[in-house]
Amino acid sequence: MSHDHEDTSLADLIDLDGDVLHAYWDDAMGYVRRAADGDRPRRIVDLGAGTGVGTVQLAHRFAGAEVIAVDASAEMLHRVRAKALDHGLADRVTTVHADLDEDWPVPGPVDVTWASLSLHHLTDPDRVLRDVHAATRPGGLIAVAEFPVQLRFLGDEAGAALETRLLELLGRHQAERLPELGSDWAARLTAAGFTLLDERTFDIDLAPAPPAAADYAALWFGRVARHADDLTPADAAALAALLDGDGPGSLRRRELRIRGARTVTLARR
Repeated sequence: MSHDHEDTSLADLIDLDGDVLHAYWDDAMGYVRRAADGDRPRRIVDLGAGTGVGTVQLAHRFAGAEVIAVDASAEMLHRVRAKALDHGLADRVTTVHADLDEDWPVPGPVDVTWASLSLHHLTDPDRVLRDVHAATRPGGLIAVAEFPVQLRFLGDEAGAALETRLLELLGRHQAERLPELGSDWAARLTAAGFTLLDERTFDIDLAPAPPAAADYAALWFGRVARHADDLTPADAAALAALLDGDGPGSLRRRELRIRGARTVTLARR
């Protein structure tokens, strides 16, 4: 699989995350906005912005603020700029192409930082959090969104059992590639110098799932399918059936129920 195709697949998945889980995004952004109540943030950073789902929400929630979307993928940042233009926000959204494992790319002062599902990808998130702390004005806010459990899509007994085995396989690969996944982000924020404000877990349970859920699930399971060589022949065949377009066992023919959780940790300098 080429990197271009991989970037496009991940970008599509992120876009669908914002669409399918829009209620979570609305609730999480409202939570951040209330935490900043009384402040008028002027500079907001979306750290590891992806395709700009959070960038656009932040720009809408914090009227007048500049929102700086930072990501290592040019493909992602192209989508951020397109979204900003579509929403009439191009004058307030700036993109920065940067690898956070290198130097900190945004000079201070920063009023609010939003980091959604991005810190666990970094080689040294503690160093990045210290950089964020140094760039944040006194009283400024950081919000870290991560997932305590993976999303699940299949509600029937056999499907749920298959999904459990697929998630176990994915977990083994993620433990090797993403050792920071599942960290205690509250403790790491405190160690970086921030003062913990609050932490909230947003439960996700969408039944029936919205129409775009089949496409979302297909991209999700497609990423799991990269490791199909590690599956039993029966599980590999079952996974292939899920991804078989409009086939009889495909995701488009199944009744999906999306379950999971996201946790948002708030801290202040």
